[in-house]
Amino acid sequence: MANPRAERVAKRIQQIVAQTINTRMKDPRLNMVTITDTRVTGDLQHATVFFTAIGHEHQVKDAARGLEAAKGALRSEVGRQLGLRLTPTLEFVADELPEGARTFEDVLAAALHRDAELARNAEGKEYAGEADPYRKPREVTEGDGAAAPLAPEAFHETDAPESLA
Repeated sequence: MANPRAERVAKRIQQIVAQTINTRMKDPRLNMVTITDTRVTGDLQHATVFFTAIGHEHQVKDAARGLEAAKGALRSEVGRQLGLRLTPTLEFVADELPEGARTFEDVLAAALHRDAELARNAEGKEYAGEADPYRKPREVTEGDGAAAPLAPEAFHETDAPESLA
C-alpha cells in the first residue's frame, strides 16, 4: 500500500470493525476475536481484514463463520463512519501470524537447548591447537628491547605459500 490515503482508510476500517465487534455484535462466536490488520486496494474498493481468535482451530473457524454472518452489518457501519462515495467490500481472513510466531518460538527454544548442550559438552575441554588459530607476522626485537611487527616487505620467500613462490 504505497498510497497514504489507502493506509489511512485501512487503519480506520480496522478501528471501526474492531469497535463494532466489541460493542454491537452479540454473537458469542465473536467474543475472542481480535482484528490484527487491514489492507485496502489502491482504489479503496476492497478491504481484507485479518483476524485472530483465541482458542483451538475449530474456534477460529467458528469466528470466521460469525464474521461472515456479520459482514453486512460491519460493512454498513464502515460505510456510515467512513463517508466514502463507495463502501469497500470486506473480506475476512484468519491471520496466520500467531501460528508462525509459535513455530518461531519452538525453533528458538530448540536452538537454546542445543546451545546449552554444547556448552555442557565444552566444559573442561581445550582447543586442539592454539586458542587463536590465525597466523600473525613475526616480531623483530630492536636494540632497545621493544618488539615491533614486521612490515610486509620483511617477509621471506619461505613465508609465502607454495602457490605464490
